Amino acid sequence: MALPNQQNVDLPTFKLLIVGDGGTGKTTFLKRHLTGEFEHNTEPTLGVDIYPLDFFTNRGKIRFECWDTAGQEKYSGLKDAYYIHGQCAIIMFDVTARHTYMNIDRWYRDLRRVCKNIPIVLCGNKVDVPSRQIKPKHVSYHRKKCLQYYEMSAKNNCNFEKPFLYLARKIAGDAKLSFVESPEAHIDNLDVESLQLLRLKL
Repeated sequence: MALPNQQNVDLPTFKLLIVGDGGTGKTTFLKRHLTGEFEHNTEPTLGVDIYPLDFFTNRGKIRFECWDTAGQEKYSGLKDAYYIHGQCAIIMFDVTARHTYMNIDRWYRDLRRVCKNIPIVLCGNKVDVPSRQIKPKHVSYHRKKCLQYYEMSAKNNCNFEKPFLYLARKIAGDAKLSFVESPEAHIDNLDVESLQLLRLKL
């Protein structure tokens, strides 16, 4: 679970865009990180909601400013404005709804048009649901676009931190970066230097 939001002007903060069709579980996924609780019913996002999620790493504390964008077509004209200055992204689809997988390319192209070279993770959500329509062998889009892919469940916590860890490593340029339980646990001696490098990337 992400840490409660704490104000800190020196905290390395990265704008993360989370996109995908409505109903794929984007808001539930973020709220699960924020509160540790699974919400069965969430209201559709209208426009955009922003969730600051903090994580302790072996290099120090970081924050993802998560922009949870509406998946409904009627809000599509606002997407470009939300995407500006995005530093990383998650594209989410629902493995129980085939059309959400078919629409991945549209979300990918929209992101790339505004944010040329940011790291992107593709996530197949709701793998806990028995009525799965998109089997693992049918998921191939990430290989075509060289994206990282994770199957996950916001309900049972399956792989639910992996997208954030992958993106943190990409942004920091550190394959050994890891999440830790508390600021006292496993902090490397290079902590201060690494945080300074992270801030330079902002």
